[in-house]
Amino acid sequence: MTGIIYGIGVGPGDPELLTLKAARLIRSADLIAYPAPEEGPSFARQIAATHIPSGMPELPIRMNIGDGRFPKDDVYDGAAQTIAEAVARGQQVTVLCEGDPFFYGSFMYLFARLADRCRVEVVPGVSSLMACATATRGALAARNDVLTIIPAPLPEEDLRRRLAEIEAAAIIKVGRHFAKVRKVLTDLKLADRTRYVEHATLANERVLPLHEVPADAAPYFSMLLVHRRGDAWK
Repeated sequence: MTGIIYGIGVGPGDPELLTLKAARLIRSADLIAYPAPEEGPSFARQIAATHIPSGMPELPIRMNIGDGRFPKDDVYDGAAQTIAEAVARGQQVTVLCEGDPFFYGSFMYLFARLADRCRVEVVPGVSSLMACATATRGALAARNDVLTIIPAPLPEEDLRRRLAEIEAAAIIKVGRHFAKVRKVLTDLKLADRTRYVEHATLANERVLPLHEVPADAAPYFSMLLVHRRGDAWK
């Protein structure tokens, strides 16, 4: 028997956005692994929960999620070793990843540690970018627009420089950086062309104009979508 690792994108939160392939590989796993906070449940596992058979061995990869330090070398080193040992025993290890594994996904750090010594396959998932665009009922970009992905934790001057020339942009990892980003967008006269989304696809999803969002209210799962024309189809 030959062991294998599947890195699976489980999507942005709605369990019905899990792909058929992902569901099949979760059900057939010998070991399920997933990122998890230091305490409490894993969001990735919650998304996939209905497909995980009772009694299946699980490997929560616990870390301080959202502290701005990445990758978590010691955590990923240990998880990679445990997974590699399972593969050496001929097991199928399915690793869950929120969104898509290769779009800022946690699985990329395991892939980097395992791809040269194990058989690894990646199953794409619906990304938060696509989910947020759908939530706003607005296209990300059109025709020859260039779509720019910008992480909110960048320093203010870097944000200003990158946003000054955009045609369309998605600002990710907003959370505690919201006030800084809103200031830059306001200074660049892009505030009225920005859509705010939080918890896309979930029951508590919210879509708001930028000026209606309280300065301290943006959660970790929030994103800003900007288009210089306001709507991509204009």
